[in-house]
Amino acid sequence: MSEKFLEVSGLGMRFGGITAIDNLGFSVEYGEIRGVIGPNGAGKTTTFNVISGFYKPTAGSVRLRGETISGLRMYEVARRGIVRTFQHSTLFTEMTVMENVLVGTHMRYRPNIFSSIVGRDAEDRRRARTRATESLEFFGLLERASDRAADLPHGHQRALGLAIALAAQPEVMLLDEPFAGMNPEETKSMMSLMFKLRDSGVTILIVEHDMRAIMGICDYITVMNFGRLLAEGRPEEIRTDPAVVEAYLGSARDVA
Repeated sequence: MSEKFLEVSGLGMRFGGITAIDNLGFSVEYGEIRGVIGPNGAGKTTTFNVISGFYKPTAGSVRLRGETISGLRMYEVARRGIVRTFQHSTLFTEMTVMENVLVGTHMRYRPNIFSSIVGRDAEDRRRARTRATESLEFFGLLERASDRAADLPHGHQRALGLAIALAAQPEVMLLDEPFAGMNPEETKSMMSLMFKLRDSGVTILIVEHDMRAIMGICDYITVMNFGRLLAEGRPEEIRTDPAVVEAYLGSARDVA
């Protein structure tokens, strides 16, 4: 299915006199793993914040399946199928693994105080728990369901963050540095999870500085610099692009 599933067009974002995004445009096909890379301050995370509804752009638009979603609130964007994670795991560390993932089902199975009082929410609670169980099983965390989130190793905490996002039944996941702080074994495991997510029908956009991971999993890569599009292409094209090497890859490690 080759189409402009997610499209960023003429996107601009200014904070006072500072331009964070400048006339940015790119499109992502359904079922793609898209990397978004560039030097610090290139505007990558700001772009994610605009796509996910955290910021309203000062120019341009973001469209999902042809529908303009830029300017919508985060929960409205999430209900349309776009869910993001953050660079630092945002977990309820004192809650159990299962309780954390149940939070992720909130968008689909929203609690209703009146229904709870009269006992009419049993079916929604059952569906939410079923969805949470499926998400934990998907990421190999079901056996840790009753553990405190704080007691999980770093790699498992990262996987839990993805399980929470998956519980919301997204069509698009925006992942902000999912490989940060991981050792080689954890990185290898997370790469496998990325492929598994893609194969389940989730379109993935990744902001990441681990070039070995990016080059190993992405179908296509968008390179940003100073808020603008610098280059686009397949990993093998980006790896040898002179402009990209000069602006970014020349100082990045583990590209090969």
